[in-house]
Amino acid sequence: MAMGAPMNAPAGAPTAAPVAAVAVLAAANVLNNRVAPRLAPLTSAVAVGALLALGRRSGLSWSRMGFRDRSRGLRIGGVLAAAVAGVYSAGIAVPATRRFFHDERALSLSRARLAEEVLLQVPLGTVLLEEVGFRGVLYGLLARSHGPGRAAAVSSALFGLWHVLPAIDMAAANPALSRLTAGEAPGPPRFPEGPGRLEASEGPGRSRSSERDGRSGSSAGEGAAPGAPVGPPAREVARVVAGAVVTTGAAGVFFCELGRRGGLAAPVLFHLATNGLGYLFARLAPPDPGRAGAR
Repeated sequence: MAMGAPMNAPAGAPTAAPVAAVAVLAAANVLNNRVAPRLAPLTSAVAVGALLALGRRSGLSWSRMGFRDRSRGLRIGGVLAAAVAGVYSAGIAVPATRRFFHDERALSLSRARLAEEVLLQVPLGTVLLEEVGFRGVLYGLLARSHGPGRAAAVSSALFGLWHVLPAIDMAAANPALSRLTAGEAPGPPRFPEGPGRLEASEGPGRSRSSERDGRSGSSAGEGAAPGAPVGPPAREVARVVAGAVVTTGAAGVFFCELGRRGGLAAPVLFHLATNGLGYLFARLAPPDPGRAGAR
């Protein structure tokens, strides 16, 4: 069979296939964020294989799943990746924006773990799954049945919801960026910060708080012993999560447009730069006064 030739779609596939794709993504999201984060590259690779098989079995061609226009996509993605590096460089150079790069999930990593995140966890554990899943297979399935506009809207809304678990952890690890995401002024921290608050195996966008005690609806600091790290209030976490869902959903629309213009290569490169360089610039950002012991 030619690479671009779709298989015959079975009866009921237009309805069942998107639901199955969402189920695969939801399972991978929980596994990668809560159950086995260090195994995210393996989990994501298996999920990507399942999604691609689902797409082909449902009648999608490789082109409709985003595997096209590689040269154009690399050009578009390369320009955007360079722009991200420029914005991040300016961000850590200006004191007013430098605080947004102080993320304990990146600052607490050893050099070996930082290399693992940038070279393995981000490309395979995050970007590959999200782009193939949301901008490739799910978008292709929805576009076939409902058109590109609705496909972009639905897949982007689900992409926003995908970030609920990471946003909960960002509320503790990056207070300044969290308050900005929640639509608040990024003033001084309202709860204690410090290194070691988060497991070293986690990083920006896909992490678990070592303080979480599993009690529903409570922050880990409630009822904790004196001197123990205290997490953000539940209402603040809820605002951060809502803001993250909205902002990442909007980003998903932009990623879908990139995919429409340059295949998956364009959003993949942009996504890699946004996430991977985030780790590096968090380490390069000069510390704020009073945070001398934060690294």
